[in-house]
Amino acid sequence: MSSPRSDLTPLRLLWLALALAGAALALGQHETMWQGIRTAEIVAQVTLGLWCMVETMVRRNWLAFLTFPALALGIGCALPLYLFIRSRRIT
Repeated sequence: MSSPRSDLTPLRLLWLALALAGAALALGQHETMWQGIRTAEIVAQVTLGLWCMVETMVRRNWLAFLTFPALALGIGCALPLYLFIRSRRIT
């Protein structure tokens, strides 16, 4: 039986660090809750949201729905967070 810590590969740690950096940058610039968002970023967020929903239904990785609240902090937080969640082993 593997320990939970063994699932934190270097790539998963990188995704987590990038998600935290994206959240910190959004909070530091006071750009939360879709303030100052550009049209291209809206398209990227809608695309990520649709991809998250469709793939979650297929993989039954319900934890990936945590991506939706992270979208309020921007794509720089939500995308790495989704990749972090998606890259874990599903049991």
